[in-house]
Amino acid sequence: MANEEGGPDMVSFRELARRLVSEGVVERITHQRISQLSREDAAFPPVVQIGRSSAVDYRKARPYFASRKSRQGQRTDLKKPTSEA
Repeated sequence: MANEEGGPDMVSFRELARRLVSEGVVERITHQRISQLSREDAAFPPVVQIGRSSAVDYRKARPYFASRKSRQGQRTDLKKPTSEA
């Protein structure tokens, strides 16, 4: 791990998922879900391609996941349409 004064602590999505769970930041998450969030969430930390792998700075990703509200199991496609008055 990089120290506070050093450079970025770049980790793969698989390692990011492992660290987030082992440090108790999230209860569970997969590298596939992290990949999906990186594509769909504009607030996701910057992603760097290293060969065929994607990597992110752990020091920026950890606060993102710590403050993110989990919606596990919530169906977003069943939202009721809002009625216009």
